[in-house]
Amino acid sequence: MTELSPAQKALAAFNERYELCGPFDDDWAEQCLAAAIEELADQVVPERQEPAEPPGYGTGLEPPEYVERWTCWNLRQKHLAIAAELRDTTPTETP
Repeated sequence: MTELSPAQKALAAFNERYELCGPFDDDWAEQCLAAAIEELADQVVPERQEPAEPPGYGTGLEPPEYVERWTCWNLRQKHLAIAAELRDTTPTETP
């Protein structure tokens, strides 16, 4: 079996969630989109723990690799927060 592309993996996450809740749940679209965003976050920044602060942290002399790792981890957290917000969305009734 061939390896899925990143886009195919995101779509697969969307479809897996769709199969679980489908159009039967009022918030199915939010749940499916959240699953796709989480998959993308896993692909782009697989690191799940915040990088440990290096010696001299806060002095402006942080190693560039730490700054890069922390920036990537922070972006991951922002994407996961978007997914969490989508998962927590309560559907509103339309008139």
